[in-house]
Amino acid sequence: MTGVKIINTQKKRFAYLGSVLVGFINGLLGAGGGMLAVPLLEKAGAQQKQAHATSIALILPLCIFSATLYLINGKVTLSDAVGYLPAGAVGAVIGALLLSRIKDSWLRKIFALFIIWSGVRMWFR
Repeated sequence: MTGVKIINTQKKRFAYLGSVLVGFINGLLGAGGGMLAVPLLEKAGAQQKQAHATSIALILPLCIFSATLYLINGKVTLSDAVGYLPAGAVGAVIGALLLSRIKDSWLRKIFALFIIWSGVRMWFR
């Protein structure tokens, strides 16, 4: 029974530290925490599609916290974002509907390509 307790404690520490890191990356990079949350959730035992969906549910409140701080500190105004919200909402609905229909192998490849593309883009800017 002690071994199980140690494993559960280690998983809780891993989850806590992972959550802190996801929140940090999200606040620093602007929702980039999702790219970190998905593999962390999978490592914690979530199925691939569940990890992607849970990541979105996790990132939403983190984005609200970060956005609130940016608004309070005058780094952004609501009018800066309003023009992007309708198209972003359409894309979010399409993505959420496709998640259940896409094969796990394709989802993993698309996710990997997006991370690589983001990294290459940032490297050469």
